[in-house]
Amino acid sequence: MPVLRTLESKIANAVEGTFSRVFKSEVRPVEIARKLAREMEEHQYSSLSRIYVPNEYRVYLSARDRDRFLSYEDALLGELGAYLLEHARREGFSLLSTPVIEFETDARLGLGQFGIATRVVDPAELPAAPVQHEPERLYAEPAAAPGPARWVAEPQREEPQREEAGRRGGRAVLLYEGREHLIGAHGAVIGRSRECDIVVDDANVSRRHAELRPRGSAWVLTDLGSTNGTRLDGRRIERSEVLEPGDEIGVGGSVITFDLE
Repeated sequence: MPVLRTLESKIANAVEGTFSRVFKSEVRPVEIARKLAREMEEHQYSSLSRIYVPNEYRVYLSARDRDRFLSYEDALLGELGAYLLEHARREGFSLLSTPVIEFETDARLGLGQFGIATRVVDPAELPAAPVQHEPERLYAEPAAAPGPARWVAEPQREEPQREEAGRRGGRAVLLYEGREHLIGAHGAVIGRSRECDIVVDDANVSRRHAELRPRGSAWVLTDLGSTNGTRLDGRRIERSEVLEPGDEIGVGGSVITFDLE
């Protein structure tokens, strides 16, 4: 069973209270995978006929988080690379080579924080010598312990087309358990974790199960490698699906209705 799926299964089967205390401030592989996919999407560029995305990714971790992965780091890096390759295939992105992912330790990072730097590398340069460049984005998943942040990366400006996409297509609304949840231009994550935008308290729902994001003038639903899959109008989705008002999103035993404001 793949490393990410194995870890996700352990999360789903753990006792919620005990597990959340143990992992409350540590980086989890599923979080790294989700952020790598987002970095891929946000650093794309277009040629005449193709959309290219970075093929090199450096993940900067605290010493304590890096130590946790040492015993299976090679297997995890291979799994993350395969995940990104499949994500690029689903989205129709082009790569100059198979994605290369490397972990590096950064003493400035606290437990639960990680940075990601990306670049497009000519295949002739791979494997590349270590490149001394700063992470382009700093994440804390979950949030670090209370107190001033030890290091904050320079924030990036949000792409204008992402903001306009939500406005052109209409602001998304998710109806769940009789309540309307307005979704901003950044989209929303659906899952069992309390860190998700839409929290579904169901043992059959993964901690981060599915994601809703604007793309162009539409809204798109993507399964985040969940254990039990995501359904759209009763049909299990295999890749990203464009949503229409009234569509029903199924996660576990719950149904969430999509609409536009």
